Amino acid sequence: MPRAPASRTTARCSGPEPHANATLRRKTRMRQAVLDLEESMIRQVANAGMGRSDVLKFWFGESDEVTPAFIRDAAIASLQQGETFYAHNLGLPELREAIARYATGLRCCGAAAIDADRIAVTSGGVNALMLAMQALVDAGDEVVAVTPVWPNLTAQPLIMGAKLRCVSLRPVASQWQLDMDELLAAITPRTRLLIVNAPNNPTGWTLSRAEQETLLAHCRRTGTWILADEVYERLYFEPTENGCAPSFLDIAAPEDRLLVVHSFSKSFLMTGWRLGWLVMPPGMTPHMGKLVEFNTSCAPVFVQRAALVALARTDDVTPQLVAHLKTCRDTLVPLLQALPGVEVAPARGGMYAFFRLSDQARFGDSLATAKRLVVEAGLGLAPGNAFMVNPAPEAQGWLRWCFASRDVARLGQGVERLARWLPGA
Repeated sequence: MPRAPASRTTARCSGPEPHANATLRRKTRMRQAVLDLEESMIRQVANAGMGRSDVLKFWFGESDEVTPAFIRDAAIASLQQGETFYAHNLGLPELREAIARYATGLRCCGAAAIDADRIAVTSGGVNALMLAMQALVDAGDEVVAVTPVWPNLTAQPLIMGAKLRCVSLRPVASQWQLDMDELLAAITPRTRLLIVNAPNNPTGWTLSRAEQETLLAHCRRTGTWILADEVYERLYFEPTENGCAPSFLDIAAPEDRLLVVHSFSKSFLMTGWRLGWLVMPPGMTPHMGKLVEFNTSCAPVFVQRAALVALARTDDVTPQLVAHLKTCRDTLVPLLQALPGVEVAPARGGMYAFFRLSDQARFGDSLATAKRLVVEAGLGLAPGNAFMVNPAPEAQGWLRWCFASRDVARLGQGVERLARWLPGA
């Protein structure tokens, strides 16, 4: 995998030209930040293949395995008992306690225990992230994000009217790496919030413990909040003390300016259930409850009942899922590496292979390439430039393949379609 261009990768990424939709704004009276939002490129590709049974779909970030029956049964039992009413804004007390025990159990030796008064149950990880933005970011605030990253994480601060600054990871020696000096230089006393997703969607890059310690110490000095999206913490393939990726919660004090987002979606095969949680300083939790009230009021009780069972039977779900995902990764990546003109390295965590087609003259526009693959090869992948804020030349030519496939053979079938489609096949 080649070294990224030598040009500076820190960029202002404030979105489209501010007056591009001025006429539409006058007609609709909507906020310019909303009008300027980019349509999801992943959805654009998926829409091109919707309704086509001949397309192998690897574009969305979810497994094709159904939620385990015992989790579904818990939700059904709750509904049958008539639990169809509002719950506490912050979530069922018993679920908050269960999440606190679960999160504490994942911590390394010496880490601070996580109490229930630091937990807010949310209507999905996306909702948790947006609540964090609403709680911390004012219009005009400076926000720094590490990219490539799932597009919601860069769209949300723009919705809030923030000034977004991006620091890009670099592909070096077949692995994505962070230039720590560059990131530290970007985080100043003017920086309200740092956004980090690790393990990362789409690259699989993960912060080391030393990098987390450096960032936490620096943000303490600058007074900068850290928003850590750690939803892939359990989906980690390297040996560690606790079987998880490094977490900021392993090293932070309860009162640190740190918000950590988690979700039941990935580790419990519950993407469609829309349930997540936030870990925050205890003094912040009552105010987060007010925000939940004005966003969603609460998460559905029957979904929370299912989550309680999921946590109680974690060992019946997550370890097998991680082992299967590792098999999927170790099946797909060598097949991709064997294709001429394809550059890819195995991800340390997550559920994605982020790979590059080296012929930039043919495949430089990742969105166009992904759409062509749907139509011409029956292969559904996510375009790499969906995970960068324009301008982003380093994203061109990249594609994301979600390898969370119940049938591992589908991955080989997909590579065969890609191989036949590539020039010279």
